[in-house]
Amino acid sequence: MNLHKLTLREQLEGLKKNEFSSVELTSHYLERISKHDEELNSFITVTEEHALTHAKLADDRYKNNQSLPLDGLPIAHKDIFCTKGIKTTCGSKMLSDFEAPYSSTVYTKLDNMGMVMLGKTNMDEFAMGSSNETSYFGPVKNPWNKKYVPGGSSGGSASCVSAELAPIATATDTGGSIRQPASLCGLTGIKPTYGRVSRYGMIAFASSLDQGGVVARSAEDAALILEGMSGHDPKDSTSLKLEAPDLLKNLDKPIKGMKIGLPKEFFEKEMPEFVEKAIQDAIETYKHLGAEIVEVSLKNINLSLPIYYIIAPAECSANLSRYDGVRYGYRCEDPKDLEDLFMRTREEGFGSEVKRRILIGTYALSAGFYDAYYLKAQKCRQLVANDFSEAFKAVDVILSPTTPGTSFKAGEKSDDPIEMYLQDIFTIPANLAGLPGISIPCGENSGLPLGMQLVGNSLQEDKLLQFAHSYQMNTDWHKKMPNI
Repeated sequence: MNLHKLTLREQLEGLKKNEFSSVELTSHYLERISKHDEELNSFITVTEEHALTHAKLADDRYKNNQSLPLDGLPIAHKDIFCTKGIKTTCGSKMLSDFEAPYSSTVYTKLDNMGMVMLGKTNMDEFAMGSSNETSYFGPVKNPWNKKYVPGGSSGGSASCVSAELAPIATATDTGGSIRQPASLCGLTGIKPTYGRVSRYGMIAFASSLDQGGVVARSAEDAALILEGMSGHDPKDSTSLKLEAPDLLKNLDKPIKGMKIGLPKEFFEKEMPEFVEKAIQDAIETYKHLGAEIVEVSLKNINLSLPIYYIIAPAECSANLSRYDGVRYGYRCEDPKDLEDLFMRTREEGFGSEVKRRILIGTYALSAGFYDAYYLKAQKCRQLVANDFSEAFKAVDVILSPTTPGTSFKAGEKSDDPIEMYLQDIFTIPANLAGLPGISIPCGENSGLPLGMQLVGNSLQEDKLLQFAHSYQMNTDWHKKMPNI
């Protein structure tokens, strides 16, 4: 049986009915990782012994009628989530040998529900990048065409799920790092409302923007795991004091009479013909399902990119100052004095993209420039949030492309940071406003998948998933997988 062809829901039902064991399911994925991942480089660490031990425990619970809600299901974790006693590198030389002394809340919640970790996935260094080419452990390949990038920073998570080396994977999104790789790899990727998922034990990039989520093969699979990840965490001061939502209850409800907003500022932009056609076809599908299409205006949306590239580097500059060679992580050899220790540790431990963002952020936060840059950016950020609030008075979700096009060749944009940053032009606004967003497959061009983005109002992940699931029940783009 090709167990990797089953959806996550089907795998859970199969485990409950004893059609196969968790050990069999886990071993199947470990064999696929061993066979295919050397070429893809989607994993940094494969935790084979850990996985088989936990799979055996899950099987024992099933035999004793003591099963947990997600018992025995395999999962891959982005290597930004701390896992006690297991290497957590964040894709950086700085943490290349770091074993976390505690586990993140996301890992702990899913572990307590019985999920089996296959390993830790590759990522752009400290989550900074849009192509998964900045990792200290080498670039990740796109399973649809290995000459192309999978997107970033959660490229390893997207690549391994797309190649069916794992049924689902955790990921994080600061400016589009779940939705963009989901789009480029033909997957469903959801970033929940800021504060919905705990950031405790999730290594920080930009604290007011970072949010954990998942990449999956369908909205239904994503809903199943996101529900398990969500809920208040007293260890995270930004965690919302809300219980985990029931994300499956409205999944099958019809969307007839509900309203989809099309932001005129996005659709006024010149986009490739194949992107425009895919989005128009998706709109027609939604019309057929009874949804009403409404034009909305996000008049300050053009400010999003410059706002983001002041706030994110500023916050990264503050967060990464902890890596000084003193307490943990990489340390340069034979420092002459404290200043030499700090300077050479950071020079040798950080990659070029991380250094670039630290320099920009430090400048924006420096005396004389804080008010002019960081403070002004935060004020403009509120304008973007206000535009969304106004738009959601008239519509249920807002639809746009996820990315300006399909994947691009490895190395094609590496020497042009601005061109690379433009890959997140459609995704960044949701992070600035703290809103949930989802990318679902809606087309292809030259054998490469393309995604459509839906953004919802605060805490309305269930509605986003309902729209995504309705589309997926009437199309088959999400069922297409690369030939691996």
